[in-house]
Parts: sequence; C-alpha cells; structure tokens
Amino acid sequence: MHSVSVAGAVARGDGRLLAIRRADNDRWELPGGVLEIEETPEAGVRREVFEETGVDVEVAELTGVYKNVSLGVVALVFRCKPIGGAECTSDESTAVQWLTPDEVAERMTEVYAIRLLDALDGSGPHVRSHDGRHLIPAG
Repeated sequence: MHSVSVAGAVARGDGRLLAIRRADNDRWELPGGVLEIEETPEAGVRREVFEETGVDVEVAELTGVYKNVSLGVVALVFRCKPIGGAECTSDESTAVQWLTPDEVAERMTEVYAIRLLDALDGSGPHVRSHDGRHLIPAG
C-alpha cells in the first residue's frame, strides 16, 4: 500500500527557501505531510505549509514526484509563493527559516535537499526514487 504526501517548495523573491526543522527527528526538510483523503494536492500543500510554518502560500506548478521505496510513500512537491502569514513554529516544527540554496544543501539530507533544488531549476517535473536516505539512480 502507498501513502501520498505533499510538500511546498516555497521561494521568496530573494531566492531563499522555506525550511523547517522537524520536531520528531530534528532534521531539516521542506514543509509538508500526508494528503488527506478529501483534499486536492494543492489544498493539502497550502494546509501543511501553513500548519508547520505560519506562512500562507499560493501554490503554482508540480516540480517533482519522489518515491520512498522503503516506506511506500509518494511525495508530490509543488513550487509555492509566500503571500502572507508570519513564520512561527508548531507542534511539528522546532525551527522555521528561509535558507539559501547552499544552506539547503548543507543542512538537509540528499533526498530532501534535491526536492527544493529541483524546484529551483524550472525543468521539472522531476521523478525520483530513494531509499529514505539516498537517491536511487534511474533505470
């Protein structure tokens, strides 16, 4: 059985990207979570980003599909633009920060950093698989 999650690659005009440090594992990731049955992917992204960061977003295009083959989770990542709200932590996040692409690459594991970096390149949507820690080469 598969689970579907959604995440927002939220970029400001200065090129910084919205990231959270998760409360459950202390890892830096982009905001997102499990899509609820009755939600559209876009509504799920707006909800998850707001719940975890306090930032309201406008959802744009799909930038990638990422499958964790170990857990059977398929993540849909959408490019988003901040349109309001104020950064704050939640029960799910212990820190909310706007990171540069270099800081994303330094702080996040490969499988999460690539989701934000893919969203920046504008050539997507990308389709990638991983084992929870490392990308699996296509083929």
